[in-house]
Amino acid sequence: MTVMSVGIQAVMLSVGDTTYLDYGGILAKREGYGPQGNGGNGLLLHSALAVDPEHGQPMGLLWQKLWNRQHQAKPPADETPEQKKQRRAKTRQVKRARPFEAKESYRWVEAMNTLEQQVALSTRVIHVFDREGDIAEVFEKVNQLIHTGVVVRAAHNRSLEHDPHRLWEKLEVQPIRTYHEVELSETKNRKARTAKLAVRFCPVQLRPPTRLGSNSQLQVYAVYAHEVNCPEGEEPVSWMLLTSEAVTTVEQALMILRWYSYRWRVEEYHKILKSGCQAERYRLAAEGMKSLLGFLSVIAADLLQLTYLQRTQPETPAEEVLDSAQIQVLKAKSSRLPKTLTIAWAVEAIARLGGYLEHRRKTPIGIQVLWRGWAKLQDLVEGWRLASQT
Repeated sequence: MTVMSVGIQAVMLSVGDTTYLDYGGILAKREGYGPQGNGGNGLLLHSALAVDPEHGQPMGLLWQKLWNRQHQAKPPADETPEQKKQRRAKTRQVKRARPFEAKESYRWVEAMNTLEQQVALSTRVIHVFDREGDIAEVFEKVNQLIHTGVVVRAAHNRSLEHDPHRLWEKLEVQPIRTYHEVELSETKNRKARTAKLAVRFCPVQLRPPTRLGSNSQLQVYAVYAHEVNCPEGEEPVSWMLLTSEAVTTVEQALMILRWYSYRWRVEEYHKILKSGCQAERYRLAAEGMKSLLGFLSVIAADLLQLTYLQRTQPETPAEEVLDSAQIQVLKAKSSRLPKTLTIAWAVEAIARLGGYLEHRRKTPIGIQVLWRGWAKLQDLVEGWRLASQT
């Protein structure tokens, strides 16, 4: 549904990220789950979230990929250090020999290929990736697609064609074109603050790795934003962004920075999936879990869209997000109705279904309460529709 709805947009962001789903507590029926990180037992989920490029409003899911890694055979108990070294070298050799389509990193290109085919030609889809998506195949692929672009945070200080500098050195000697302030939220490692960024940009041609061949032309624009006057004891913000989109003016550079700042929407989406929908709480066999995740993923996207609309556009008519049956049920379950049925009213009505106490209005509506209310709303809507058919 989201792929069809974005077809009316001239530009749409597809914000991508991968998360781990931990099911280490499942002791039986472990087939179909796999290791992750330093062990564990679970699944990997890559999501492509549609985001409005002007205001950062989440619009729904565009694409997802769910998979599990394979468990490796345990090494012999009497393995010598030399044998261990040889075994690891052979493993690395086998991994390097695999075709790109068989590697986990292919998911970034796979998202680009899929949405190029599914989204209407009239809509340009800009994929926004963090540093994990900084692979040469992404920049090679974008040159082959018609209505697809990318904004990728650089992870590698790459060599450049026809230039003695590497990427960072090339941008650091460019003149500062403007200063830009961004609001940084509080995290475990930093306090909330306003960061002032010095912005530089220029076109660069990345040197392709040998695996792509010498004919690959990786021409992109680089936008480098580095924090100035960073508070003592804090790590300065520093973004090196590579994009297929033309950046020749300050306005275009600030647009790329704004687009990249929306990348956190997909992290919030995965947080809702885990903490709100509690996707890691269930204890099912892998096939059943994968089916359930398909259902929970759509709900998490709906909840993210609702919470952002409530935060940024609370007076938006509820009918722009909810269908007529959902609104009828919420009206029937509400003791008092406002003159205009808005998003703010709908979110509070859904929260009440999930146990939110009306006399505690000063308390923010939690995502778990909203999830319980949304699940109950779906059950009530199904009953409403069945009753309407009789």
